[in-house]
This record gives sequence, structure tokens and C-alpha cells, in this order.
Amino acid sequence: MFLLCRPSAEFVRQFVANQSPLPFSYSDVGSTATQPPAGYRVDHNRIQLGIGAETYQRAIAALRQWRQFDIGWVGIVPAETMLAEGAVVAVEAKAFGLWSLNSARVVYMIDDQHEVNARFGFAYGTLPEHVEEGEERFTVEYHSDGSVWYDIYAFSRPQHRLAKIGSPLVRMLQQRFAKDSMAAMVAETR
Repeated sequence: MFLLCRPSAEFVRQFVANQSPLPFSYSDVGSTATQPPAGYRVDHNRIQLGIGAETYQRAIAALRQWRQFDIGWVGIVPAETMLAEGAVVAVEAKAFGLWSLNSARVVYMIDDQHEVNARFGFAYGTLPEHVEEGEERFTVEYHSDGSVWYDIYAFSRPQHRLAKIGSPLVRMLQQRFAKDSMAAMVAETR
């Protein structure tokens, strides 16, 4: 949904409430856990956040609070939405003088807490009022060598007609989001 001004909290609340009962806008729900479906663009971005258990715990806390979206031109609304399977949120973004709200639902959670190779994260999938259709997974990993990584893995394709027409601009924004999201997670874990 594209808007000329930033949506009010009440508008967002109603938007999320209207999207909550609706089905996902794509058929391959959960595919970020296995194999992406044919016909989608696949993006995979990752960055090392640091070393050690403390960094890993800060990264988990950041994901739980949706901090990877707190990048100035993008945010999760309502921001206080608890990260849990089935949670519905709107990704609010401002680009090229327009605001957009894009609905998504958490498809699954990951919480593999082992002494080595631990992972925490989630994937969300698009709902009907999203300019794209597909799924995106956000994880933090704690490897046996002590390194901590942030990983974004997604498959998507344009759904809204403006996203189809402006596909190169959409791709640019997706790449900018990945870069800015990784920078936000680095900042959150220092």
C-alpha cells in the first residue's frame, strides 16, 4: 500500500487487523528453511557481527526487538509487536517521497541453542498488501570458532503493479535494505 504521508498509529493498527486473517500471498510457505521455489529472485546476505557469547546474546535481543529494521527509512509497525510465530506486522518504508505499508506474518521461529553452532531467528512471509510476494529469513549464528554472524536469506518477486513497473528501483531498495540492516545489526552488537 502506497501513501502520500506517514500513516498514523490507528491507520497501522487497522491495516494490520485487516491483514491478520488473510492467507499468505505465495504458495511456498516455509521455503526459506529448505529450497526456494522456482520463479523467484533469491538474495543472500551475511556479515560477521563479532566474537563471543555476549555478542550472540546482544544479536538475539536485537532480532527480538526488530532492530534490524530500525534503519531510518524502514521500520516495523507496531514496533512493540512480540516476535512469535503467527505475529503480523507492517513494514513501513519511505522512499522516493512515498510511504508504504507492507504486511507480513512470521512463518516460523528458529531457536537452536547448542554449545556450538547455535542459531536464533525467524522467517516472515508476505500477505496480500505487500508490494512483493515471498519470504525472508533473519538469523544470527554462533559458530564453534566463537564467531557470530547475521544472515538474511530471501526469495521474492513483484506483486504490486508499481513494483512490477519499477522493478529496478525495487531491487535497488532491497539491496539498500540488506546493507542498512546489516549495519544496524553490527551497531546493535558492539
